[in-house]
Formats: sequence, structure tokens, C-alpha cells
Amino acid sequence: MRILIVDDSAFFRRLLRELLSTEPGYDIVGEAVDGAQGLDMACRLKPDIITMDVEMPGMDGIAATRRIMEKCPVPILMLSSLTHYGAKSTFDALDAGAMDFMPKINGSSGGAMAQQLPLLKAKLRLLAGRRAALRHAPPPEAPRVHPSSAAGAEPRKCERIISSRGIVLIGASTGGPVAVQQVLQTMPADFGVPILVLQHMPPVFTQAFAERLDRVIPLTVKEAEDGEMPLPGHAYIAPGGVHTQLGWRNNKPAFVMREALAHEHFRPSVDVGFSTAASVYRSDVLAVVLTGMGNDGVLGARALKAAGGHVWTQDRESSVIFGMPMEVAKAGLSDAVKSLDDLASCLHSCLR
Repeated sequence: MRILIVDDSAFFRRLLRELLSTEPGYDIVGEAVDGAQGLDMACRLKPDIITMDVEMPGMDGIAATRRIMEKCPVPILMLSSLTHYGAKSTFDALDAGAMDFMPKINGSSGGAMAQQLPLLKAKLRLLAGRRAALRHAPPPEAPRVHPSSAAGAEPRKCERIISSRGIVLIGASTGGPVAVQQVLQTMPADFGVPILVLQHMPPVFTQAFAERLDRVIPLTVKEAEDGEMPLPGHAYIAPGGVHTQLGWRNNKPAFVMREALAHEHFRPSVDVGFSTAASVYRSDVLAVVLTGMGNDGVLGARALKAAGGHVWTQDRESSVIFGMPMEVAKAGLSDAVKSLDDLASCLHSCLR
């Protein structure tokens, strides 16, 4: 795998090179110190994948990503600082065409980043495999949705499967932020049930993600809070670092936050959210499993199906990584496999 590193930090470039050079099958073909040099090297060296810093002097990672996707499309993995500003900028880079991101954990010894190496390798391998799909793709455009205009879109007529007392759950991982926005951006502001989004993401990123979605989609979007009762017309983002469960407060459904156990690697977990929703809402649940690597969601989907709930999964063609939806479908737990466009359209008319 031919990798181009774009980062203005000499320390981080060396750290990344040393970590990956010890692994078989990873070839660092170039290192760029800013976005302009990264653009030149991307088109000249034609790497399989690029790791891109967000904040750089001159041409930053957002501008560089946009230009690369216009001139010589390559899968791009953003490496972003764990700050609110870094998180907001990362979502701008995803709009510009980057496929996914990882938080950049700096440390004098590099030990913290070394712990991330298995996840980094998995993301690089899977995203690089999507290069062929990018070569002839048009340059991506950042969605610009006015909150009052999207509700006028004509929805496709699909299954009416949950009542006004139900809930919609969305689980996603790699490629999820863009997919979630696409699914939600045409939902009417008065959608009749609450929506809970369980996206694998660190804490500061979930807050920035909620703020971003609240600006560009008709629904009210916020991070879910412990004890909060989910309301229609709202989309709730499960906060990173903890699990968001569904439980009861004052005889009404409510979000219940709990700390993750040592073996629970995804925080928030799709399995935890789906499973606890099954015990509260029973059959009055529609769960949607979007793009992502791994199998988080299979156990939760099984609990939902046992309770009479409904599960839709994203198809291979529209998924950045066809891991999570594939595993749910392979287990025989998907009621329907739909493209991202069809998922967005069908959610309009899922209420009976």
C-alpha cells in the first residue's frame, strides 16, 4: 500500500513513518509539509491513500482535500487534533471529499499513537480499497440545505412500520458522518418520532457533529443527555466516550448514559443502543445500519428483531465500508437492503 503523509509537524511525520515502516505491506512514498505540496505529490506520485493533517499553514487540509478530489481523486484519511476547532474543521474536510478521520493523539514517546496503530492500519487498508471507485467520481460538493426548504422534497413511498410512539435508530462508523447527514438532511422538521444516531466518534467530535447537523438539516439536532426524554422532530447524537441506552424515567422513555466496560471498545456502541431500545420500544423501532467497519450492530439488531422491531441496512454500492451493514444482513437480520438515497427517502414515510 503506497501512502502519502501530509502534515506540517516533522515530529508527527516521523512518528507515522516509523510506526508504519515496521509493518509489512506499507510503503511511505512521500511526505508533504503543507497542502500545496501534498496536492502536487498526490497527482505526481499517485498514492493509494493519503493521511492528511487538518491544520497547516498556507493551504490547509480542507483546501488540499478539495483540490485533490478535483484533480486526482485519492482516498483521504484526515488526522485531526482532539479539539473542538479540529473537530469542526474535520467535518469540513469530509464535506470536501475525505473518506474518514482519526483523532491525532500526540505524545512525546509516540506511545499513545502506537496504541491506535491497529485501527489506523485497518482504516488505511479498507479506505485504500475504495480508490478505484473514486477515479471517475465527480468532485464532491458540500451539502447546503436550508432548514425550511428540505421538507418540501417529495419522499418516496415506502413501508409504514412504526407508530408515533416509536423511535428511529441509526448506527454508523467509518464513512458515517457524511452518510448520516445525507439521510437526515431531507427529513421534515416536524418528523413524528425521535431519532437517535449512534456514530463511532470521540467525545469532542460528537458535540461538533451535533452542532453541524443542527445548522444544515431541518430537524433539531443535539447531543443526547442523561435523563433526557426523546422528542419528535429531534435527532439526538449519542455522545462519545460513553454508552447511550434507552430506559425509563417517570414512566416515559429516556436516555440513560453509562460508562463503558473494559471490553466494550466502541463508545457509543450500536449494539448497546439497539438492544436497550428493544426492551423499551419493543416492536415500535426502526433501526438503520449504515456504512462502517466491524460488526457492531449485529447483537443489537438480533434483540430488536426478537422484540418485533424492523431493521434496514445500507447496500454495498453506496457504503464507504460495507462491514457493519453486511454483517447484519449476513446474519439474516435485515428486513431491507437499500441505497443511501432510498434510505433517506423511505424514512419520510416509515410512520403508520
